[in-house]
Amino acid sequence: MRIADLADKKVAVYGYGREGRAVIDALRQRLPDLALTLLDDNPQALLPTDLPSHSGEAVAAHLGDFEVIIKSPGISAYQPAIAAARAQGVVFTSSTRLWFAEHPQATTVCVTGTKGKSTTVSLIAHLLRAQGKQVALGGNIGLPLLSLTENPPPNVWVMELSSYQTSDFEGQPSLRVLLNLFPEHLDWHGDVETYFRDKLRLITASAVGTVLLNRLDSETMHRLPALPQALYFNDTAGIHVRDGTLYDGQRALFPSSHLQLPGAHNLSNLCAALTAVRCLGVDPGSCAEAVASFQGLPHRLSVLGERQGVRYVDDSISTTPQSTLAALQAFAQTPVTLLAGGYDRGLDWTAVAQHVLDHPLHALVTMPASGARIFETFQRVLETGTASCEPPQLYQVPHLKAAVAVAQKITPPGGVVLLSPGAPSYGQFTDYQVRGRAFAAAAGFLG
Repeated sequence: MRIADLADKKVAVYGYGREGRAVIDALRQRLPDLALTLLDDNPQALLPTDLPSHSGEAVAAHLGDFEVIIKSPGISAYQPAIAAARAQGVVFTSSTRLWFAEHPQATTVCVTGTKGKSTTVSLIAHLLRAQGKQVALGGNIGLPLLSLTENPPPNVWVMELSSYQTSDFEGQPSLRVLLNLFPEHLDWHGDVETYFRDKLRLITASAVGTVLLNRLDSETMHRLPALPQALYFNDTAGIHVRDGTLYDGQRALFPSSHLQLPGAHNLSNLCAALTAVRCLGVDPGSCAEAVASFQGLPHRLSVLGERQGVRYVDDSISTTPQSTLAALQAFAQTPVTLLAGGYDRGLDWTAVAQHVLDHPLHALVTMPASGARIFETFQRVLETGTASCEPPQLYQVPHLKAAVAVAQKITPPGGVVLLSPGAPSYGQFTDYQVRGRAFAAAAGFLG
């Protein structure tokens, strides 16, 4: 379905965040006479007065009034009211599907995965721009696709796609990249299997284009054991890291220390990005200088600075236990005080606690709402497991400011205070960015 196909339809835009506003702007530009209705589940939402609208509980009763509803990604497709509207014949689409229908000939790189998406798409765009390519970067990274009105059109469109955006994906990207798979967003998808199915739809919905997969990700290899159009990164036949050097097969490229971002997971992201640009005709060996100049994104293992010999690291983007584990691995051999906890989605922290049995952690400070469960998981594992190192100090506190205060008292010089919550920010903060700024303020890095 293209935008022109909406001209004679009863259309609603569902959600008035960034995606919804981008959709309204695009429709007003292309179809100025189209009568639109705005829907938003938030009863307190400040909606524009020039559009008819429904908000709060009234939305569910009106979904059946329309022929087409353009739904924002954050609204779960599995709500009973949406299922009922679909059964009545209402067509639900998205800005992502509209964009791909409008750009069938574009060269597109679509990246998904549970973690590492934003860093990887930013790396890909950075490496391509260093080669003189015109690149548009958008999607889940914060720039809705329909708001990208590049003129002249870029050589390559690089897109980050969340599981919300891939759940109904119908495009045919030139290059599809899957970084990894871990359980996440179960409140939106309903269960783990649905989450994986929705995530994998980017790969399985079309046989067109090239697929890049992570050879070292066990869940990916289990679910996609053999795809004829697949290439692999973190594979000895492709781009991988060995003994501190990036290799393309047996060809040494450059030292892995060129990448200024900490952690093995970021080297994995780099392998994915280099494989992607190679598929687009760029020699990975020519990317050494561009890799060295890449700056990490905010709130992703970002070093805020040092106070009294202690470094403060903001990894507020961390919303899963697996991402917290990756952050801990980035600071091996360093006394770390970990601040963890947030919105509780019921994810299992056992693997993180078991890691601590053999890899020293100075202290764990947990925060609501998942903090109590994380604390109990660590207690259980430390009491029943066999540790080869000193167990961490364990603390529970009521909020982030208190967590920072505890960390400042107990972290020794040379150590790290690491905010890597392993949970979303809902309930205490608007988003991970606000949470990261609150951490910086509590630590004394913001006035």
